[in-house]
Amino acid sequence: RTRRSPPDTLIHVSLFVGVMSGTSMDAVDAGLVELGGKLPRLVATLSGAWPERLLERMKRLAGGEPLDATAVAILDTEVGRFIAQVVKDLLATQRIDARRVQAIGCHGQTVAHVPEGEVPTTWQLGDANIIAERTGITTINDFRRRDMAAGGQGAPLAPAFHAAVLRDRREERVVLNLGGIANVTVLPTDDAADVTGFDTGPANCLLDLWARRHLGQPFDRDGAWAESEHPDTRFLAHLKSDPYFDLLPPKSTGTQYFSAAWLDARLGTTNDLSPAKVQATLLALSSATVADAISRHAPKTQRVLVCGGGVHNRALMRQLTQTLGIPVESTARHGVDPDWVEAMAFAWLAERTLSSRHGNLPTVTGSSGPRILGAIHPA
Repeated sequence: RTRRSPPDTLIHVSLFVGVMSGTSMDAVDAGLVELGGKLPRLVATLSGAWPERLLERMKRLAGGEPLDATAVAILDTEVGRFIAQVVKDLLATQRIDARRVQAIGCHGQTVAHVPEGEVPTTWQLGDANIIAERTGITTINDFRRRDMAAGGQGAPLAPAFHAAVLRDRREERVVLNLGGIANVTVLPTDDAADVTGFDTGPANCLLDLWARRHLGQPFDRDGAWAESEHPDTRFLAHLKSDPYFDLLPPKSTGTQYFSAAWLDARLGTTNDLSPAKVQATLLALSSATVADAISRHAPKTQRVLVCGGGVHNRALMRQLTQTLGIPVESTARHGVDPDWVEAMAFAWLAERTLSSRHGNLPTVTGSSGPRILGAIHPA
């Protein structure tokens, strides 16, 4: 998937590449971004679907299946090679010399995120040494662990970018990212007020898992299958009883928690639901937990701006609008492509790393203070 924007019109700008692969593991998204103007500008994009040979092993690792140390090291290298190729292909489609790009901000592929417990940790695959060497571009990765070392959750990191591009003094806003996991960024009108944010729970991860299992499809297009049935209220209440939903921010989670094992354990108490009814209930879970989080922690919200893959789930968007009773709309209406917000965010974070500016928001992650994020691998 590629896109070309009009020729460059800004002069005092720098080019960065942001690379993101979310918890759904559907593709590597690479965005070429101009930074230095009034607002970041997305110049071009490219998505590269993960090769099956990599995808299978990443999912096994993320799902807790043991791999020996050599297999994990090889996987890290192969992921780095594939990301490097996606970046090179993106630049080739735009006929842009790699020397024009200041840096790559590479999130990598999360296979572990455990912010709580005796030893908090997070881990993203994709060897940045390989990426820098193969592209000839300075590469910045490992954005999350410095925040975690400072006592933070290491996530979410996009809220600082959301605040830079989507904050509006005229209305209280929430930016809602509907990826595998849903997270919110609360943007007050008052510039002196803290930006806050956190992961609310599952967005697409359980819906996609169930669609793969029963439809043989990667997702439930438009939420049509979920809308073919009504949710089961007792099962929904059982799902919502998980203690994560009652935790106070800062908090973050991942598909290692809201996993197939999590869902199957709860299904074990409910044997009479059709697959369609389960899907309807999972849709209601995503909608209800997002709406509950906004109502509880951002009650003054006047508008919700949605990005991430879930923005294309019409059923989910309708449920959110009905439940919240305020406008729920795509970030596209505000000049930011909803499919590329996170890739743009990591380009933006890379620029902040190079200029020695902090990239985290302690009011979001819970860290002990602002920190410069990421490890720099020079070209």
